Amino acid sequence: MSRSTTATIQATDTSVANSKLSLTVEPKYVEGNPSGINGDGFEMNVLGSTSHQRTRHKDSRSASANAGDPAPSVVSASTKRKDRLYLAVLSWSLFVVGWNDGTLGPLLPRIQDHYHVGFTVVSLLFISSCVSFIGGAIANVYLSDRLGFGKTIAGGAALQIAAYAILAPAPPFPVMCIAYGLCGFAMALQDAQSNAFIASIPRNASMNMGILHAVYGLGAFSSPLVATQFAQRPRWSFHFLVSLGISVINTVILVAVFKLKRQDHFIPEETASNATTEVISENKYKQIMSQKLVHYLAAFILVYVGTEVTIGGWIVTYLIEVRGGGPSSGYVSSGFFGGLTLGRVLLLWVNKKIGEKRVIYIYSVLAIALELVVWLVPNLIGNAVAVSIVGMLLGPFYPICMNVASSLLPQSILAGSIGWIAGFGQAGSAVFPFMTGAMASKHGVKVLQPLIVAMLGLQIVLWALVTRSRPTRAQ
Repeated sequence: MSRSTTATIQATDTSVANSKLSLTVEPKYVEGNPSGINGDGFEMNVLGSTSHQRTRHKDSRSASANAGDPAPSVVSASTKRKDRLYLAVLSWSLFVVGWNDGTLGPLLPRIQDHYHVGFTVVSLLFISSCVSFIGGAIANVYLSDRLGFGKTIAGGAALQIAAYAILAPAPPFPVMCIAYGLCGFAMALQDAQSNAFIASIPRNASMNMGILHAVYGLGAFSSPLVATQFAQRPRWSFHFLVSLGISVINTVILVAVFKLKRQDHFIPEETASNATTEVISENKYKQIMSQKLVHYLAAFILVYVGTEVTIGGWIVTYLIEVRGGGPSSGYVSSGFFGGLTLGRVLLLWVNKKIGEKRVIYIYSVLAIALELVVWLVPNLIGNAVAVSIVGMLLGPFYPICMNVASSLLPQSILAGSIGWIAGFGQAGSAVFPFMTGAMASKHGVKVLQPLIVAMLGLQIVLWALVTRSRPTRAQ
């Protein structure tokens, strides 16, 4: 025998009936088996063992050997209902975030006219929101540990109400920048907490993430439809009263459903490992920053969000000034975000069929081809259709990125990592639109399309770094 075996036979009497055989086996430890026992198992009771006992030992070993795996339990109807409720509530929270992101594009020409500012100055709104979003992402790691999920996300929603209350009366431009900064901080908390919570639900991960960000796209699609109407009226800033009402509903629902409680109250401990949270929380910032994958994903989201917000924010101005469109060109921004929404739902099966990591390359190449059409073909309707299709192709990028993060990063730093990825990535929503505004001041808004093509090409390079990176183990 290859295994080390010691056999001791003790005979207490000459009678075979009173004999006792004891077989002691030195267990073989196998790496990766939490029980420490070889999967074959060899605890034996030679005499007097029954079939029932052997079955019991086998089941015990099997359960022990698979202690590290998710239990193959049947999900109850009650659990499924709760999952759907959590997804619906957090999707509404992302709807409000999307609503905010879709607002500025149609209002931008009206804001310039009202405050008598140029492209560069009006781009400070993007900068203000971005800086605060990054601050919110950094603060999210601390607030998640100290206050927990429920209080952090509800606090973010409440801050957004305050921001819209300031914006509604069309305050002086510096105050408007401050209000957009407050809104950026609020959205950072909601975005990070929603993504981390949904990523921690072990059932239907890809579908849940796709739905969550599709509803974000729905908010970004709906907002320009309303903002375009307000942009043509004297009281254009009253659009923010609509935003305020939506935010109030969001805050009430978040408090009513999650009751300001921590995430582990809603997600069982076995699905969101908290065994090392106390140890790691002291060095959580260090743990997050030591992950190269986190920085690659953050850089990718930086360019992606920059591309998305630059198109949504400047395409209306581009079509009015370069293609001769009228005020109704604001609806093209809705078409872009509408495509974004559809892409996050309708392309789920394509992502699964081709593979999430490979499909990004295909979508990027197709998007570049369509942006070349917008750049080189002077046709207003053709440009509007192409922009909508670009939105559909870009739609899956963000949820795919979050799926990659949730599947590869340690659970203990997932919420903080997603917050940092989203926060740093949000810098793209300021850097690239501001760059576009600064260049447009000198060379005209026609520079938009070359910049978009360049950013889409950069996304391909960054995604190649993401797909070749692996997370390091938390120390």
